[in-house]
Amino acid sequence: MMQQYMDIKKHHQDCIMFFRMGDFYEMFFDDAITASRELGITLTGRDCGQEERAPMCGVPHHSSENYINKLINKGYKVAICEQVEDAKQAKGIVKRDVVRIVTPGTNLNMQSLDETKNNYLMSIYYHKGCYGIAFVDITTGDFFVTEVTEHRKLMDEIAKFSPSEIICNAIVGDQAEMVDEIKNRFHAYVNVEEEWYFDYDRSENKVKEQFHIGTIDGLGMKDYTSGVSAVGALLEYLYNTQKSSIDHITKLTPYLADSYMMIDLSSRRNLELVETLREKERRGSLLWVLDKTKTAMGSRLLRKWIEQPLVSKDQIEGRLDAIEELIHKPMVREELKEFLGPIYDLERLMSKISLKTANCRDLIAFKTSLEMLPFIKKLLQETGTAYLNQIKDTFDDLSDLFDLIEKGIVDEPPISVKEGGIIKTGYHPQVDKLQEACTRGKQWIAELEAKEKDLTGIKNLKIKFNKVFGYYIDVTRSNLNLVPERYVRKQTLANSERYITPELKEMENTILGAEEKIVALEYELFVELRHKIGAEVGRIKETAYRVAILDVITSLSEVATRNQYTRPSLNTEGVIDIKDGRHPVVEKMMNNDMFIPNDTFLNQEKSRFSIITGPNMAGKSTYMRQAALIVLMAQIGSFVPAGEAHIGIVDRIFTRVGASDDLASGQSTFMVEMTEVANILRNATKNSLLILDEIGRGTSTFDGLSIAWSVVEYIVNKHKIGAKTLFATHYHELTELEGTVDGVENYCIAVKEKGEDIIFLRKIMKGNANNSYGIQVAKLAGVPMEVIRRAQVLLSELSDADITKNAERIAENSLAAEIAVTNMTQNEDRIEPIYKEEVQQEQLIHKEPEEQVKEPIQLGLFDMNSEHSALIEELQELNIVEMTPMDALNKLYALHKKALS
Repeated sequence: MMQQYMDIKKHHQDCIMFFRMGDFYEMFFDDAITASRELGITLTGRDCGQEERAPMCGVPHHSSENYINKLINKGYKVAICEQVEDAKQAKGIVKRDVVRIVTPGTNLNMQSLDETKNNYLMSIYYHKGCYGIAFVDITTGDFFVTEVTEHRKLMDEIAKFSPSEIICNAIVGDQAEMVDEIKNRFHAYVNVEEEWYFDYDRSENKVKEQFHIGTIDGLGMKDYTSGVSAVGALLEYLYNTQKSSIDHITKLTPYLADSYMMIDLSSRRNLELVETLREKERRGSLLWVLDKTKTAMGSRLLRKWIEQPLVSKDQIEGRLDAIEELIHKPMVREELKEFLGPIYDLERLMSKISLKTANCRDLIAFKTSLEMLPFIKKLLQETGTAYLNQIKDTFDDLSDLFDLIEKGIVDEPPISVKEGGIIKTGYHPQVDKLQEACTRGKQWIAELEAKEKDLTGIKNLKIKFNKVFGYYIDVTRSNLNLVPERYVRKQTLANSERYITPELKEMENTILGAEEKIVALEYELFVELRHKIGAEVGRIKETAYRVAILDVITSLSEVATRNQYTRPSLNTEGVIDIKDGRHPVVEKMMNNDMFIPNDTFLNQEKSRFSIITGPNMAGKSTYMRQAALIVLMAQIGSFVPAGEAHIGIVDRIFTRVGASDDLASGQSTFMVEMTEVANILRNATKNSLLILDEIGRGTSTFDGLSIAWSVVEYIVNKHKIGAKTLFATHYHELTELEGTVDGVENYCIAVKEKGEDIIFLRKIMKGNANNSYGIQVAKLAGVPMEVIRRAQVLLSELSDADITKNAERIAENSLAAEIAVTNMTQNEDRIEPIYKEEVQQEQLIHKEPEEQVKEPIQLGLFDMNSEHSALIEELQELNIVEMTPMDALNKLYALHKKALS
């Protein structure tokens, strides 16, 4: 037996092997040491012919799933080694083999998986500057493929799908920094597979075989060279782990990242789309607000919609039409909710059926779900929008499959499919006969005994049973003269004789063999029935998808009705005009009626950049996030929390909100901030929406101000980006840009002062704040009054201090901003302040070499000739002590321009 174990184990060195021995799974050697430690079970030993006993531990077969799940959640792979022949028929040691390998991305245990989210397995293949990416959820059959060329876009796709396990080729696996980032940030387990897994020709053949096609062009993968390799490796991995067909995976969907709104990793976190930023909880996220679905399939689909907003106006309008119809037809909506409620997870049940792991109770759950479909189909007759009509016209209620299970499987079957009692009477004649033998055996014996008493006249004749002789007729010695010739003597006792008859022997064979035969026959019929259902996987998946869509549409219409959301009006002109907008999550946390609504207006012309000032805690971040969420909700096809909303479709949303260290990768607060800003400046377009909060706050005041100023100039410039932007800041100097830089407008959060205290009015208004109210906020936060009073004294002293020395620092840091932003974008020449372009243009007008241009500046500042006396007089009149740092910078800039003229 141990030799058998070693022979099998050598082919599964990367797995903990569960070796079936009777009613237990046993583990040996290093596997046993690891399992005993991770599972908290007793480590013992076994004599295996070696000098020392082999370490050994085990778990009961009937509760093994719990132990397997614990190991999977810790990142281990588990190889299930079963007995593959009947122990009664085995000659020598029972044959064993690995029947399945369980990994984080191939776990089929529905009890251990979150039914509201997919469990994706991901494949990454890097070749010649291109990442081929494939995702599959084996529990639902969802399969996607794409290609990207940048590391950051790869990370964005990982963030979108959140895989639990990743396989990759060695080139990817050798990038230790990236692998660590994946493990730490996404908590995914990474396996480096051999290069032959990703061989293109092999992968192409795998794809053709799996999807029964002659050419991959039919799947839309003609140009997905690296993508084909990623898909092929994923299929190879599934074959090797499942040890069976994966026929339920019937569709592969290629997609382009540009087909959906792009939301990068940091923006997903900052907007808290599916989980909160700090606690990683569902409550407090946008998904938590919108998810009133009744089925697991609907919940997963809603998550996909939130993570992948649309950019097609027609597709969005289709969803909005359907939601609006259900809002106006509350009775239809309520009935849909009622019929959707009893439906189990058809997608994952279908996968269990295809993978031959479904039991009878799974089929009953499947039948219960199918029972609702005819009612839903009938209810759809009352709808009329194009979106719902498409579902109605293609809705398959699968009534034939319902009938098959209804006729074949008892309503309350046992858990095990090998104990009998699972097939209904009337489904199969042989089962009926055997069932009758099992249930009526005692009655048959009693009837035969009475019959023999009448025929023989032996009044005390008894039919008895023992394990040695089976059934027999017992006759006392006093009645031996009445025994007929057809009785066959089997045994002589002191007081009686034992006989059998051909009829009794036949009855014995029927009764004693019936239980064993019926168990085998019922299992055979169950497998046959399960196979018939599995053959209809395509139909079932299509119906499941339509049920999921109906569930999501019903949920979004329910949320819109409860929360008084309005239908957004979509445009392609880039205008975002929101009246009385509300933050969908915050208002739910505040019980709706306490939230203060606000307007937002952005376009691609005069109002493309809003600088928002005001104290901390006043609501700047909430206001900006709510605008982003309203736009995102509109583009998933949802109604939005606003009195009125005109939404210009955006291609991507970027957010830079808050500050935090990334300790796992050794990055400081400021480095994280600058990295995210760099990503935004490189990838934003004029059709993007940018949410930027406190840019530059992670460094010194003047460095931060200079960087923030330069970033504003770069974004607002239509020749650079020109994106619609909400920009919150405590640098009040930036408000000077309104009126001097085209497209910039100032807004502030209204605050009411009451003595030394302040009241946050939570209302956005035109203009700029003239105070940050930092000390008042500190007081509200509970900072001791002694500290507050001292801070007030220091503020007064600092405000009156001589700031002349800061004028030069302002000028220096203007250059620092240019250098910092240029470095962030890897020395791209396109990131420079607007004023530098203007100087260069003026130099071209004068048509003078650079060294000659500098000379008049020096003369203008230092020569005492009349030509530049005006500059000297202006310098002499400056009151430097009373100038703010920004005033000094503006004045220096103006003097510089005059010197050039």
